[in-house]
Amino acid sequence: MDLTAWRTFVTVCRLGSLSAAAADLGYTQSAVSRQIAGLERQLGAELVRRHVRGVRPTPAGEVFRHHALRTLNEADRAVRAVRDGAPSRPLAVGATPSLAAGIVPAAIRRLLDGAAPLRWSLSPGLSARLHERVVAGELDVAVVTDAPPGLPDDPRVERRFLGMDEMVVVLPADHPLAGHGPVRVETLADETWVEDNDGSAALLRQHAARAGVTARVDLAAADLPGKTALVATGHAIALIPGALRGALRADVTTVALIDPPTRGVYAITPRQDRHPSATPLLDQLAAAFDTRHGTEE
Repeated sequence: MDLTAWRTFVTVCRLGSLSAAAADLGYTQSAVSRQIAGLERQLGAELVRRHVRGVRPTPAGEVFRHHALRTLNEADRAVRAVRDGAPSRPLAVGATPSLAAGIVPAAIRRLLDGAAPLRWSLSPGLSARLHERVVAGELDVAVVTDAPPGLPDDPRVERRFLGMDEMVVVLPADHPLAGHGPVRVETLADETWVEDNDGSAALLRQHAARAGVTARVDLAAADLPGKTALVATGHAIALIPGALRGALRADVTTVALIDPPTRGVYAITPRQDRHPSATPLLDQLAAAFDTRHGTEE
């Protein structure tokens, strides 16, 4: 089966533009248009719709894009397996940012130390996006959490519980509470908070509300490094996963909360075509959580 038009369609959806897809693939724009039109004739449905800023998939196009992406990923894996002569495909792992900063790389290291040579990759991302990538066949294992809005009940994936992560507060190193024991969130009611994603912000606000106070999330950061940079420079404090404590920069510190918010950490894998190294990696991840008393986002 010639999948050229399928690749062109997926690229058009990803870039949102016929001209951008043509440039990316090395085609003319008219060639891209012909391939999309041919697919639409073959399927008997409109796949893309033009608008002022480019193109976007129709509802039928979005359904086709989802299945086309999985098919193309599997086709690429098949070609690489034959060309490389490898006994198994590379292990593609995804993890939320704080887990990707420490626990997951350590588990992969232990897996590699006790196994035959294995090619692998690690991609950080938020839980919802990682789930999508497992379903699409882009990831063999994803380490995710049930932080708001939670994890979908999806029969296409298997879920393994790894452990609970207690959230902690990260402070500037010279903060008056640096070095203190667990504190109540009420003690921090007058502080300015910074957050980098909706899930963490929801946990913070819920925890503060249970204590009868309001957490003022006045600053936003694009990611965890940006979040901790604002803390280090004294602009705010932040709620972070306990799993991140060992990977923090030297100019910040953490303080534990009394009755802290928690999140469950899970590994998800496809129900079909599981990578041979997926289960050994899950065992290493579970062992890592057994030796800790907190985990992640």
